[in-house]
Amino acid sequence: MGTETHQNLKILPTTQSAIPPFQSASIRAIVSGRSKWGAHMAAEVTSDAVKQEIKARSFGENIESDLAPKFLRVVENAAIACARTMGQGERELSDKVAVESMRKTMDSIPMRGRIVIGEGERDEAPMLYIGEKLGAEFSDGSGVPEVDIAVDPLEGTNLCATGAAGAITVLAASEAGGLLNAPDCYMEKIVVGPSCKEAVELDAPVADNLKSIAKRLDRDVQDLTIVVLERPRHEKLISEIRAAGARIRLISDGDLSAGIAAAVIGTGVHAVMGSGGAPEGVITAAAIRCLNGYMVGRLVINRPELEERIARMGIRDKNRIYRAEDLAPGQQIMFAATGVTDGALLRGVRFFGEGTRTSSIVLTLMTGKVRFIDSTHLAKKADVKVRFL
Repeated sequence: MGTETHQNLKILPTTQSAIPPFQSASIRAIVSGRSKWGAHMAAEVTSDAVKQEIKARSFGENIESDLAPKFLRVVENAAIACARTMGQGERELSDKVAVESMRKTMDSIPMRGRIVIGEGERDEAPMLYIGEKLGAEFSDGSGVPEVDIAVDPLEGTNLCATGAAGAITVLAASEAGGLLNAPDCYMEKIVVGPSCKEAVELDAPVADNLKSIAKRLDRDVQDLTIVVLERPRHEKLISEIRAAGARIRLISDGDLSAGIAAAVIGTGVHAVMGSGGAPEGVITAAAIRCLNGYMVGRLVINRPELEERIARMGIRDKNRIYRAEDLAPGQQIMFAATGVTDGALLRGVRFFGEGTRTSSIVLTLMTGKVRFIDSTHLAKKADVKVRFL
């Protein structure tokens, strides 16, 4: 039997095969002859070859796998750029170098990208403005995916400028149409973890929401820690949380990082409450979807110019309550962030003689990955030495 099978194998020269050279090593042995086993083997090999061809020419079909490593490079480069301005007291400079770095790196990525959340309208920002197109094409004309992108080039510009904890560079991306183009206004929101899905409502009394959270987490209200941005507009909210008996962690900036913490078990944060930027709310929603958390939000439309803006954007119901799935409805979603200054979630950029070290997180929805990535970016010099810390 073994001899017969061996005799039914025929090795074809590379020149006789229509299979590209990079595939020939695995499929060059083609079965010929009358053996039914040979025919079956030939069919299997041919099927594998077709699969390989399809995989080779379908870049962008799975944008999470194809683009997540490239978007990681975007936030890493931006973090390194603005970390060099840390503590200099120039918040505008910190934001400027982050924006420029992001724009330059994204223009090298094979995609047809569109900014849906960025630095403002076209007449308000020189780059990364809403609607800006960016990305690169393959030199051979191969197709590239269409991608919607939401960026916060430097969340916590004040934190970076003063050297305080918690500044990060961040972006979210999805297939075209997968992220809401939110207006530049405030958004009321509550963010909780998977155990508290459907347990909170924006219009419910604060005390009732806290009781619901505590019940789902099997603890007392007094055991809860709620993150709130320290702003005058939150004085009433803070008083109500304290009256209910829960603990509060006030933060000066960075409610996006807090939202991620609320969605993850073991961080010591049980909810985020209050209003923050609507654009940041969309980026938070992308992360919450990847983490299987729960979020509700509503736009704060309290000025005539905001009424006009949402009308131009096609938003008809200003009182609509959005969930994470409404703010980030995409089927393939990526979220990437790199620490600029040390924080609870990520370490900041560290500079040393042989290069730079960064700490990042990358989340993907469809492929279900949560990656913490520690990278060393080596200096380009002849005598560079690598050290594992």
